[in-house]
Amino acid sequence: MNNNEYLTALGQNAKQASYALANLSGQQKSALLRCIAAKLTDAKSEIVSANQQDVANAKENGLSDAMIDRLLLDESRLMGVIGDIDNVIGLTDPVGSEIDSRLLDNGLRLSRRRVPLGVIGVIYEARPNVTVDIAVLALKTGNAVILRGGKETLTSNKALCKVIRSAMVEQGLPEDCVQLIDNPDRSLVSGLLKLDKYVDMIVPRGGQNLQRLCAEQATIPVILGGIGICHIYVDAEANLEKAIAVIENAKVQRPTVCNALDTVLIHQSQAAEFIPALAKHLSGLGVQFYGCEQTQGLLTSAGIEVNPANEDTFATEWLSLTLGIKVVADLDGAVAHIRTFSSGHSESILTDNIHTASDFLNAIDSAAVYVNASTRFTDGGEFGLGAEVAVSTQKLHARGPMGLEALTTYKWLAWGDYTIR
Repeated sequence: MNNNEYLTALGQNAKQASYALANLSGQQKSALLRCIAAKLTDAKSEIVSANQQDVANAKENGLSDAMIDRLLLDESRLMGVIGDIDNVIGLTDPVGSEIDSRLLDNGLRLSRRRVPLGVIGVIYEARPNVTVDIAVLALKTGNAVILRGGKETLTSNKALCKVIRSAMVEQGLPEDCVQLIDNPDRSLVSGLLKLDKYVDMIVPRGGQNLQRLCAEQATIPVILGGIGICHIYVDAEANLEKAIAVIENAKVQRPTVCNALDTVLIHQSQAAEFIPALAKHLSGLGVQFYGCEQTQGLLTSAGIEVNPANEDTFATEWLSLTLGIKVVADLDGAVAHIRTFSSGHSESILTDNIHTASDFLNAIDSAAVYVNASTRFTDGGEFGLGAEVAVSTQKLHARGPMGLEALTTYKWLAWGDYTIR
């Protein structure tokens, strides 16, 4: 069968499977997710072994350390992924809930009921944990899903999907509720983006090139996001000692993820004291720096290596232990920089002035805006949503970490008494 026939079969199977999922009760869906968790636990040795093959191939092919970190699914990470399934089971199922209800003057009783989207297509790159996260959230909300991971995770994804599909069968459901495109042919991505007869929404989880490809080629609604050029602004009235700990967390804890910090903006009144202290602390943790002209002068004098920053570096999502530093005149300067270079993901201000904090919250139009907190909190689990589908940086349908409700839509229900217009 050619690629078009293959994709059409995938779409038809997913659509048919979605009908079976849409009628499941909350208890049945919870039982299904518990079965998936148990089977993944039983198969952890096989899954970790498959992932080790992908990691070995990645190293052989010269992938960056950042990509290999994203790809890694050792036993500890796998058990964390399985633990997240329990979190999702415990969440309230939005499907079937009524958003509002009212009696119209014409006698109709009108309400809106949450329903599954139907079939979701997810295109993602290096992270095999996404395979489980997406499948679990889709199934919890009664959606079938077509997964297309990167070629670098193909062995891991095959192992994970085999386990998930076996759980579907054990629970008396079509195994095609979860399908994996296991052919690395890139033309299949373009084909999936045009499968609008069967697929209701596309979620790309990857870099800027993937996001643009989906935005330009899809005939299906696309949720854009996952690119995080994130900022922290250190205000004139910030507590500098506490600020260092927040910036360390945002940059160093896990630098390869989209909510990791990329640029620190520092009020000019704090620069001379704070920049050398911050850089000395972070350089001991392996962080490298790109700085504005004033930053370069301060760090060179302190004997700390720094690269010159420019518009290209400030527009870079580092995904590594690299940090941009820029001195700004005031809050307006920080806001102007963020508006120019932010991807609309996560920004934070560190300040003890409540009025400055409020001005920052009002001025910044990113999906998540923080006061005196790390950008690393922009995550479905941290927000209490369970495992997330993605972090949306657009404004329609869903924004920020996408949990269960983002995988539903609603339909209008109208009750009449043989009512005519």
